[in-house]
Amino acid sequence: MPDEDEVRAQRRPGGVTPRWAQGWRRLALASGMLIYPVVAAVAVTQHAGSPRDEALGLLIVACFCVCYVLAALAAAHLAWRRFRWLQAGTAALFLAALPFAQAEAFFLGAVVIAVATYFLGRRALPYAAVATVAAVVVPWAVRPWHSGPGWLEGIMMASTVLIVHAFSETVRANGALLEARAEVARLASVSERARIARDLHDLLGHSLTAIAIKTDLAHRIATKEESGAVAEIDAIGKLSRQALTDVRAAVSGYRDVTLTTELARGKELLRASGIAADLPTATEVLDTAQQELFGWAVREGLTNVVRHAHASRCAVVLSPSAVEVLDDGAATGAPEHGNGLAMLRERVALAGGTVHAGPTGAGWRLRVSLERKAATPA
Repeated sequence: MPDEDEVRAQRRPGGVTPRWAQGWRRLALASGMLIYPVVAAVAVTQHAGSPRDEALGLLIVACFCVCYVLAALAAAHLAWRRFRWLQAGTAALFLAALPFAQAEAFFLGAVVIAVATYFLGRRALPYAAVATVAAVVVPWAVRPWHSGPGWLEGIMMASTVLIVHAFSETVRANGALLEARAEVARLASVSERARIARDLHDLLGHSLTAIAIKTDLAHRIATKEESGAVAEIDAIGKLSRQALTDVRAAVSGYRDVTLTTELARGKELLRASGIAADLPTATEVLDTAQQELFGWAVREGLTNVVRHAHASRCAVVLSPSAVEVLDDGAATGAPEHGNGLAMLRERVALAGGTVHAGPTGAGWRLRVSLERKAATPA
């Protein structure tokens, strides 16, 4: 009978057996086995030599039914010790019924072997083979029964075992499928949490950097009592509201990051930082599918320029398969392995591209490329 590891393997994650196997299908299979004791009881009435033998034979068959039902209940409650004893009892009652039901007693043996097959799987098949051979040979070997080989009993034994074995394998396969489905759901949840964290970092990093720069600029203007302070403070409010909108979009799974939008935002950000901007005004050279990815690249690149480069000039260069962010600032001020670049590399890797970030001798360059290697000619 199954040990604790096998029991856990037959149960779905969370300790619940698959509902379809717990329901009417398994009940129908278990109840259908009670037809076999009925056949054995009819045989007892046909072969009994006296009323006493008939009563004793029917009592044995009735006890077999009781043990079988109790064993099924014990298995349903995972009471395996009690189940083993009851299963042994059904085997003993099958042997006791042989003198009374004769060849038809093997219908009781089919129940015993079928139950063992359900729980033991392929390990029960050798026992099933022996029982099938016995069902054929014993009626022929026991001469007082006046019977030839028990072909009907042998076919019944083999077919019953095969049906139950197929059912039990289906139960196990469905249990494994449920476990795999739960694991896929768990991994999807982990991936979604990572996506949200990445999006929040990118969105807030850019927007809050712009807010900080705008605040510094507004402070400088206000100290000089220039009229432009009000406009800059209004811009801060707009950026704050945009940051809130971006966060809500990231959490809900909807975001609208496009290259055109990021170039417009980046131009304003660079202007507020006092950095001369050389940004493209058209993005038609790119496919629609690349707009979002290159938008993230421009956002990350311009944010790093403003934060770290101490540059006086910044340029964005577009091509059909690549985007570059170049500055003339201090190369040592840009992070080669920051969180933002790490997350950008993840995005680009998923799209099948590459990211290169490093000094150029006259500043810093971030390049995102989706170029594919040319096929080798045959």
